[in-house]
Amino acid sequence: MSYRLIRPLLFALDAERAHHLSIAALRLMPTPAPLAPDAMLESVVAGIRFPNPVGLAAGYDKDGRIAHKMHGLGFGFAELGTLTPLAQPGNPQPRLFRLVEDRAVINRFGFNNGGQGAAADRIARYRRPVESGGPVIGINIGANKDATAAGRGIADYATGVTCMAPLADYLTVNISSPNTPGLRALQGRAALDDLLSAVMAARGAGTTPIFLKVAPDLEPADVEDIAAACIDHRVDALIVSNTTITRPALRSAQASEAGGLSGAPLTGLSLARLKDFRRLTGTRLPLIGVGGIANAEQAYARLRAGASLVQLYSALVYEGPYLAKRINAGLKALMARDGVKTIGEAIGVDVQ
Repeated sequence: MSYRLIRPLLFALDAERAHHLSIAALRLMPTPAPLAPDAMLESVVAGIRFPNPVGLAAGYDKDGRIAHKMHGLGFGFAELGTLTPLAQPGNPQPRLFRLVEDRAVINRFGFNNGGQGAAADRIARYRRPVESGGPVIGINIGANKDATAAGRGIADYATGVTCMAPLADYLTVNISSPNTPGLRALQGRAALDDLLSAVMAARGAGTTPIFLKVAPDLEPADVEDIAAACIDHRVDALIVSNTTITRPALRSAQASEAGGLSGAPLTGLSLARLKDFRRLTGTRLPLIGVGGIANAEQAYARLRAGASLVQLYSALVYEGPYLAKRINAGLKALMARDGVKTIGEAIGVDVQ
């Protein structure tokens, strides 16, 4: 059935209820066969072979229930979470809002999840290593609200690494959600040095790559500090970016809701931050572009701006579940148009 036909029915529901309905539907889907390799689209980032560059961003599969099935919709990888050490309910409802006129979403979930222990048991039952044909699955970790408020947030990240690293193809340290008070303060240089030191110590002799996810709302000095800290601590990749707390000109009635804004209004801001990090880090730090990506042209622009991979989430609300497949097909057409034979040839060509 065409998504255009069922979208009005989903939009008639509360946004969070529709979200849970989509998760329930995907849980009924049989686990798909592995994605076939594609010489044009596959690449190796942080030692991981990605069958294509289009991934599902964290926030959709908060508890690791369907990440292992998302390659059936065309995703080259899926990132689940954010998972915190202890279960927490998140912020009061309503906390998810569609801004239809702006093709955007505002959320203030606040890391609602069932905790890392419950998720670890679930993931362990279905996980198949990439080497055995399993999909690439990243796990996004965060700190509990109470720990952050008490100044114990860094310890929560160390706990997350210890608990989830054995189950992940990569771990994402999420310090950029605007919905946990005090969390973004960890993006400051001194706090970030302490955090990354603790994370790397918790990983120890393990080899699970560590990615860092940052906000788009950064001043030039912040970008410089984060870039330097990532290189100093040998972070394996940087995800640019999370949602924004800024409010550009929006038309929707719910534009004034508190929370992080994602979707089409984030496109330009996230692309600008990506270019900033590429100029500072060159090829020393792999970048992953996120924020306002809804078509192949926008994904291709992120690659050309320095991203090795891209992620999306909010666009699925408006474009439907098979958006990743359409973007991958469009990427191949754009690459053929430009005489680009592999993804690697396109990365960073627009940034000097």
